[in-house]
Amino acid sequence: MQITSESTKSNFFFKNSDIIIAMAVVAVVVMMIVPLPSQLLDVLLTLNITFALIILLLGMFTSEPLQFSVFPSLLLITTLFRLALNISGTRLILLDGYAGEVIQAFGQFTVRGNYVVGAIIFLILILIQFIVITHGATRVSEVAARFTLDAMPGKQMAIDADLNSGLINEAEARQRRKDIEDEADFYGAMDGASKFIKGDAVASIVIIIINILGGFIIGVLQKGMPLMQAASTYTILTIGEGLVTQIPALLISTATDIVVTRAASDANLGADVGKQLLQQPRAFMIVAGLLGGFFLIPGLPKLPFLLMAIACFFLYRTLKQVVAPELAAEGVGALPGEAGAAGAAPGEPGAPSGEPENMVPLLYLDPMEMEIGYGLIPLVDVEQGGDLLERITMIRRQNALEAGLLVPPIRVRDNMQLAPNAYVFKIYGLEVARGEVMVGRYMAMNPGTAEEEMDGIETREPAFGLPALWIPQSMKDRAETSGYTVIDCSSVIATHLMEVIKTYAADLLGRQEVQILIDNLRATHPVVIDELIPGIMTVGEVQKILQNLLKERLSIRNLLLVSEKLADEARNSKDPVYLTEKVRQALARSICQDYRLPDGTMPVITLEPVVESQIAETVQHPDKDTYAALDPDTIRRIYASLLREVEKVTTMGFQPIVLCSQTVRLYFKRLTERVLPNLVVLSYNEILAEVMVEAVGQIRLSSDTESFT
Repeated sequence: MQITSESTKSNFFFKNSDIIIAMAVVAVVVMMIVPLPSQLLDVLLTLNITFALIILLLGMFTSEPLQFSVFPSLLLITTLFRLALNISGTRLILLDGYAGEVIQAFGQFTVRGNYVVGAIIFLILILIQFIVITHGATRVSEVAARFTLDAMPGKQMAIDADLNSGLINEAEARQRRKDIEDEADFYGAMDGASKFIKGDAVASIVIIIINILGGFIIGVLQKGMPLMQAASTYTILTIGEGLVTQIPALLISTATDIVVTRAASDANLGADVGKQLLQQPRAFMIVAGLLGGFFLIPGLPKLPFLLMAIACFFLYRTLKQVVAPELAAEGVGALPGEAGAAGAAPGEPGAPSGEPENMVPLLYLDPMEMEIGYGLIPLVDVEQGGDLLERITMIRRQNALEAGLLVPPIRVRDNMQLAPNAYVFKIYGLEVARGEVMVGRYMAMNPGTAEEEMDGIETREPAFGLPALWIPQSMKDRAETSGYTVIDCSSVIATHLMEVIKTYAADLLGRQEVQILIDNLRATHPVVIDELIPGIMTVGEVQKILQNLLKERLSIRNLLLVSEKLADEARNSKDPVYLTEKVRQALARSICQDYRLPDGTMPVITLEPVVESQIAETVQHPDKDTYAALDPDTIRRIYASLLREVEKVTTMGFQPIVLCSQTVRLYFKRLTERVLPNLVVLSYNEILAEVMVEAVGQIRLSSDTESFT
């Protein structure tokens, strides 16, 4: 029953805290008007000191300023309360010559009844608060507010970048934006609230002068007191009142400084001081030696320096034997990736053997990762000048801008089982490509126009399989002058990575990634998404369409156009082939922009009508997976003619593009993927009217076609 009663009282306080605070503020204002008895003033002065100590300790235990976001308003209320106490104390001092036991005790005991010493101590206290603490808090608040506001656009852009890259979801992004806004509001409020402390210090000086002069006049003229007695009585009381109110003001000012200077830490002040001051035992050993040197200097007092030297040496021995291992176990001062046994996760080396191992993290597969041999570590080590990690970041950004694909973070790790100069790309734990580079050398490729032959180690460019040479750095300028294309190792790997991402883009686009793209579009065009999903299509069905586009290296960045087309056409049919072709037609302008020449023409290879008719007649639809079931002889002749025409067009300097009707476009593309996986196949419906199509070849089934082997 006792627990229930306390819980009820606690709940009553929290539920009615707004009413209690409002009544307290009104009571503070009333204190300035209504005279208070000295006994009540004693209680309120004690409450003021207690509240100041609580605020100081809360400021020390706070790890982030926003954890004490109510502090600016609290600062205003406490300042108002302190001024009300000053007014109440002044009224009692001038009327009765007595303001309660607390003020009397501070005036008599603290300064031993010497009002001259009391006045000096009080002025020093005011100057310390006004010049040092309050001025510092005001300056820190001003700078923090200005820099917080200046940094807001950059922080907002960083949040948007993380959201677009899929590192955070919409809820996390919304919370981060709110935290940034709250932080800016907090420092802005602290900038204004710190002015209250400065004004309070000025008011305290004015109040003490008024109290002394007013008390002297009242004591001499109205009460007939001797001059020295009036000066002593009212000055001591005034000094006592000033001390009893300014000590809490000093505590709150200190708390203000602590809160606004809490910037680069995740722990409270005590934890930071303990860890950061005690993590270097050698410092205490050096200080002990220096103090021992002062002990030996003639004329200096021996005992204080000896005691401090012994204390520092004792701290050194204690930290070295006890505290330092504990800090190391917590990871303090350890290198990244190094943790003691106390910090090891269950299932990792160093974890207590008695605890059950957590196997869930072992099930996670990175969407994409790159393993490198130990010889390639300099390429990813920033301290050794490696820029490969920066290039990977640029590649992810480039894919987002060009293809609209949010490539997940690519984990780079070393693999001692690989050859020193080898690297491997993996997608969800499976190897998809590998290559080898020679650190310290450059790859030189002859575009066919080089003026001289170069000597080097023969190799092949890993991304496209072109013949190349590895040449030493001393031959780089000569090779460039001769017309060779010279590439450094990081560029070779980056180019290979870019090609791997383009090739396997469809595998990297899962349902979760599609949902992120949809949520991003929903924020700006909610009508389109609400119409399409889930009423017409599911996320999985949209994913299939986007994957079909990525397989043929089409950009999905214009997701708005894709979604609008799907919303129109998906009512007629849910067939992915049909929808993909309709979306491609909607993207005709983007397709033509990618493949037409600068003069507006597009050289293409066409299909003989017989080829188109045979493909269309043999289309099969087993289990919704459509394909053209041509006989082997027809396929052989199509391949032979295709390779001949592609070689001819390539010799002419054009990119091979096959143009056919919409009904057979996808089936011809699937038919040729085995021999020419990157062949561009377009339909007539994807060509804009202003593009001039120029037929430079035709795929035939005539008998004079060369055989394909």
